[in-house]
Amino acid sequence: MTSAPQDLANEVLPDDLLDTFRARAADYDAQSRFFTETLEDLRARDYLKVVLPEEFGGRGAGVADAQRLQRRLAGADPAAALGVNMHLIITGAASLALRRGLEPARRVLELVGAGELFGFGISEAGNDLMLFDSLSSAAPDRADGYTLTGTKIFTSMANAWTRLVAHAKVADEERLVFGILERTPAIEVVNDWNAHGMRATDSCTTRLRDAPLRSEDVLALTDVGPAQDPWRFAVFGWFEVLIAAVYCGIGERAVAIAVDGASKRRSATKGIAAADDPHVRWRIASAAIAMDGAGLQLDKLSRDLDAAGMNEPLPGATDHGKRWFLHFSGLKARVSNAASVAVEECLLASGGRHYYLGSELERLSRDVRAAIYQPSSAESVHASYARAMLGEIGSER
Repeated sequence: MTSAPQDLANEVLPDDLLDTFRARAADYDAQSRFFTETLEDLRARDYLKVVLPEEFGGRGAGVADAQRLQRRLAGADPAAALGVNMHLIITGAASLALRRGLEPARRVLELVGAGELFGFGISEAGNDLMLFDSLSSAAPDRADGYTLTGTKIFTSMANAWTRLVAHAKVADEERLVFGILERTPAIEVVNDWNAHGMRATDSCTTRLRDAPLRSEDVLALTDVGPAQDPWRFAVFGWFEVLIAAVYCGIGERAVAIAVDGASKRRSATKGIAAADDPHVRWRIASAAIAMDGAGLQLDKLSRDLDAAGMNEPLPGATDHGKRWFLHFSGLKARVSNAASVAVEECLLASGGRHYYLGSELERLSRDVRAAIYQPSSAESVHASYARAMLGEIGSER
């Protein structure tokens, strides 16, 4: 990287810009409108290239710095952070996969360097295995490429992305193909996004109907099922860390709002400031404890993931071996749970005005709930941990 972490944060996300983003976020939420202006401001500051390696024209930030930046952005506009996450995940994953020997990942980095905006077309209704299986189909064509047919859900920045990373199961095979799709008439965006929270992400349903995947845009062919191949390892790691970072940023912001409010609010019956009320103090302290723990976990695992792509050992980093995927999914579950608890505690500490629409804390309480619908789900995390510790159900004991 060309800058120290805090210097980079101040350069690309200065306080005055975050104040602008926060003011816009309320309007985006109220109108369920995409964060167009904020995206353009981020683009103008090269935020979309912040994790792009320097050789491709980027800033070369690793996942440890990226998650701190995304926490900072989420504290101003969670929906913008979640939407931009998808582009950053793909860029960062491609960089890591390339360092781990996957040469086709170079294609992503070249396109990001040229200004393309990436969307993430992996989620499918009913596909609980996510990266490790697909309900979409890929038919080989005569030019060593494929045509993809299927329906993707929660495709954030649906009307803004210029390239979509998607996957599908190869016809008559137990293999998956991952690749880069251009926006063509074979891809239909269904403008159906009108959600409870994260309303500005424009996470519409996307339908693929024989969408062409050219041979030069194929990123990986993998077997169905969990495996630490370079592409899925990189995507899974970057995805879970940066998703967790967004919710950590929400929780940290909720604590800041509650602290500020407690200093200004007074109890007419007790005759004291809310900041001196022991119940308020307990709740805010509980929220802060939860978020401190979440942030420390993010810092540790993201540093470990950065080390996984380096040629030289990184002091203090851990290679988690077969437990990488467990730790990725467990991190997302723990951090998002901590953020949900922290927001709830802050609401309870902050008074009834935060039940009204237009309150930032009320909006955060809706945004944080999106975590329960994003991989890895609580059910899949618990199932994976149980399998790792207890073996398959019905196995010999």
